[in-house]
Amino acid sequence: MAKTKKKTTSRNTKKRSLKRKTKTKAKTAKSRVKKAGSKAKKKTKKAARSLKKKAKRTTSKVKSRAKKTASKSRRAVKAKTKTLQSKAKKKARTATRAILKTVKRAGQSAIEASERGLQLVESATGAEAQRLSVGDRAPQFVLPNQKGEPISLESFRGKRVVLYFYPKDDTPGCTREACSFRDHLPNFEMKNAKIFGVSFDSPESHQKFIEKYGLNFDLLSDENKEVAESYGVHVQKNMYGKTYWGIERSTFVIGPDGRIEAAFRNVKVDGHTDEVMSALGRVA
Repeated sequence: MAKTKKKTTSRNTKKRSLKRKTKTKAKTAKSRVKKAGSKAKKKTKKAARSLKKKAKRTTSKVKSRAKKTASKSRRAVKAKTKTLQSKAKKKARTATRAILKTVKRAGQSAIEASERGLQLVESATGAEAQRLSVGDRAPQFVLPNQKGEPISLESFRGKRVVLYFYPKDDTPGCTREACSFRDHLPNFEMKNAKIFGVSFDSPESHQKFIEKYGLNFDLLSDENKEVAESYGVHVQKNMYGKTYWGIERSTFVIGPDGRIEAAFRNVKVDGHTDEVMSALGRVA
């Protein structure tokens, strides 16, 4: 009996020891599982954070690339728009020039036609004037001088008048001619002769011309061209293939009786003053 009890006790002890060991192992296993789960969670969280960061970086890169692409696209559109605008402006300029040329040609044709008509009219009205020669009565006139004062040819009856027609104030040939008459004025006064220059310029233009070169005689303004026509010096000219109407450089010496004593047409400036002085000497 005693041996049986001992055996039973020994078995029970072994069982309890085995249970304790099993419990300990189970606890250890649970602890390991918990630790493994905790590590797995940490790794998962770390991986999730890393993925988020990568996703953000990728999104940022995509956005940046999209912005750059959009910016390039905008620049390309702007450049293309500028190019198109420039081309459109060039085309508009070309078209405008073509229109202006057409208008200019049409205007020139109209002017030429008008001038041809004027030529016919003026050739008819000025036929008698163009035949003015020595001994003819000088056409009378009243014209404003550089100060706007009226100058009448009739008021110089009893004196000789040197009436010279020139194309335009302050041009090379007209300046040389005027300065030559200026320098020889005392000689003309000794011959009892009065000098007058006539052109289509305004009195104001004459005044500037006189002040610039110190001219010492009156310049008369024939703006409506009537006096030039009456003396036959308003003629058709041709320069570089272009036809136009203007003054033919001419000089008339008018005697004390109002008749023409000498006439010089298509005058050459150099030596002309001496020609006029010689004519005054012949008729004095």
